Amino acid sequence: MDSKVYKYMDWPEIEAVVYGEEATPRDLMAPRMTADGVLVQGFFPDADSVEVLVDKKTYKMEQQDEAGYFAAMLPMRKVPSYQYRITKGKEVCTVNDPYAFPVQITEDEEKAFCAGVYYHAYEKLGAHPTEIDGVAGTSFAVWAPNALRVSVVGDFNNWDGRCHMMHRMPMSGIYELFIPEVGDGAVYKYEMKLKGGALQLKSDPYAACTELPPASASVVKDLRNYEWDDAAWMGAREKYKDRHQPVSIYETSLTVWKNAQELVDYVKELKYTHVELHPVMEYLDEDAGEYSTFAYYAPDRRFGMPEDFQQLVNALHKENIGVILDWTPSHFPRQEGGLELFDGTPLYENPDPSMAIHPMWGTLLFNFESPMVKDFLLANAFYWLEFYHADGLRLDDVDSMLYLDFGREYGQWRPNIYGTNENLEAVEFLKHLNSILQKNLSGTMTIAQEDGLWSELTGSVEDDNIGFSYKWNNNWAGDFLNYLSKDPIERQYVHDQLTLSMLYTYCEHFVLPLGSRQTGDQESFMAKLPGDEDQKMSQIRAAYSYMMLHPGCKMMAPDKEAPEELKKFVHDLNELYVSQPAMYQMDDDYEGFEWIQLMKYEENVLAFLRKTENPDETLMAVCNFAAVPYENYQLGVPFYGKYKEIFNSDRKEYGGQGVVNPRAKTCRQAECDEREYSVTFKIPALGVAVFSCTPGKKPEKLAVAAKKPETAKKTTRKVAMKKDSTKKVAAKKVAAKKTPAKKTTTAKKTTAKKNIKKDIAV
Repeated sequence: MDSKVYKYMDWPEIEAVVYGEEATPRDLMAPRMTADGVLVQGFFPDADSVEVLVDKKTYKMEQQDEAGYFAAMLPMRKVPSYQYRITKGKEVCTVNDPYAFPVQITEDEEKAFCAGVYYHAYEKLGAHPTEIDGVAGTSFAVWAPNALRVSVVGDFNNWDGRCHMMHRMPMSGIYELFIPEVGDGAVYKYEMKLKGGALQLKSDPYAACTELPPASASVVKDLRNYEWDDAAWMGAREKYKDRHQPVSIYETSLTVWKNAQELVDYVKELKYTHVELHPVMEYLDEDAGEYSTFAYYAPDRRFGMPEDFQQLVNALHKENIGVILDWTPSHFPRQEGGLELFDGTPLYENPDPSMAIHPMWGTLLFNFESPMVKDFLLANAFYWLEFYHADGLRLDDVDSMLYLDFGREYGQWRPNIYGTNENLEAVEFLKHLNSILQKNLSGTMTIAQEDGLWSELTGSVEDDNIGFSYKWNNNWAGDFLNYLSKDPIERQYVHDQLTLSMLYTYCEHFVLPLGSRQTGDQESFMAKLPGDEDQKMSQIRAAYSYMMLHPGCKMMAPDKEAPEELKKFVHDLNELYVSQPAMYQMDDDYEGFEWIQLMKYEENVLAFLRKTENPDETLMAVCNFAAVPYENYQLGVPFYGKYKEIFNSDRKEYGGQGVVNPRAKTCRQAECDEREYSVTFKIPALGVAVFSCTPGKKPEKLAVAAKKPETAKKTTRKVAMKKDSTKKVAAKKVAAKKTPAKKTTTAKKTTAKKNIKKDIAV
């Protein structure tokens, strides 16, 4: 044995390598200068011999340990570029030394990760094909601070954890290693040696691609080559930050479409502004479905490779359709090889066993006290919005994040430091998420699916609110669907379920959902409704119409195989929505909505106005949820002018009965709904009609008529001021004038009392 090599051997560290317990192998095996030359060392299990190749010269390495540890002293004054030639029986291969390459994560990046503010951690953690000093390979990095040793294993090293032991970074517990010759398509996992000596295999939490389920290994994927063609959309999407744009969302799952183009064509045909996709992240459990996310950074392989998803987003953007992704940052499934006990300890999940498990789903709740766990989720949000050009995230199950007692009985949860049930760490995470996305990715949106009573979810973080762009209004959907489930004759008794939402609709920025979670598929939706098949379809059209006219963004999910009449209806309804500023421009302003008829509960009718600051853009909507039409229905109108029907859910081309109003009507001076002018229209059974309102100049006769009461008052005042010839005549005139006035007042009081009794009875 060469004494020059022997004296540099660190036997305790070599033993740690041989026994697979070395956490910092680069410290030992990286080439280094010594007084005697350049020392190179390597562990090559089961190798018969190893040589170092430098240019055209060959240097034989000496075996220092029979397990396969080799070393050589190169007679040089600087570290050269070199390779190893390894001989195992008849097999000979030449490889570069992975420990000769520097760490790819900077100290600043590591500090940011530890602080929970490394928003682009996905650029370094995970597996990234790259080239260093002219050598192609893949840089691997994984956070596993409590593992004794972590190795990259795969087909490229026969799944032998002794071959490519990763190097632990001291500050963060991130293990990293650049492995030359490993490239696109390589299948891999991380082998970890845990305290106590047990070995486990884990998939990469930051993997950009996976095997086709049910296989769970990660796959190296080079994502640098896709060329986006959606610059126009990306430049224009910032407009959505003001919430004054039409947002009509089609909710769907990729599982129901043959291919991407079919989905793009459908959403384009029906005129939606956005599509919301059920989670596109990889999942394994077919029974639990798409919401049991297994690989947070990998698009589902069931639908192709990552570039196929990029192509889908790009195609939607080119048709001016935004993309919203369902996202599950609240909990993750308990699956072997996943995040549970990732490094042998509760790393990603809540470390408190009594609070770690989601009480409804049996999944594990994230540990929001850990800055590194929060960074994993923050970087994941940036990844989908920035790298994949998504335009928004709908956060699933937010209430399980916000409330410590969510789904738990008394005694099954512990209050926070203030003795209340708010999960303070999760609250801060959500504030951080929303504020940093708004700052860095203006125009993208976050939507909270929260069914509790948390107030001010959508207010600004600066005002100590959570900062979401929108909140799902499931309370509205629940009330509305309960109303629709009643027989039309009985709906008068739950009329307030139609109107209650307007008492709180301006407290938050809402999305009104009538999607698959609320209605199910079309068959399920129809099953919730009374009447025959035609009446059920009429009510579905009326429901979508009322939703579209109600303040708030819209979300629905009519079946892909819906009848052509319903598709035509949805197309026209969406076209109406995006073309009429009154239907969206002042959604967050009290002045954008005005009731005309609020309490016609016996008739099952609502009438209201949608407005902008321009009176010419005013719309009048009439919603009839009774099973009978009204032939001459009188409505008070906001001003003198013409009223023309521009939409009717009962048109024959939609499958309706055709109870429509083909001609515009000028209002007349006839008081109705406490308004001076009114108009009469046909109102279809179980239908909705929308009218444009065009102000006009009053004709001479109407103008004079409108002035007469005032003229009469002035004349009366003049007469009263004249002095009568005798006090007796004056007294008689005063008495004659007072008597009718007293009777009128009494009549009004009597009518008011009757109305009050009637309201109380209802």
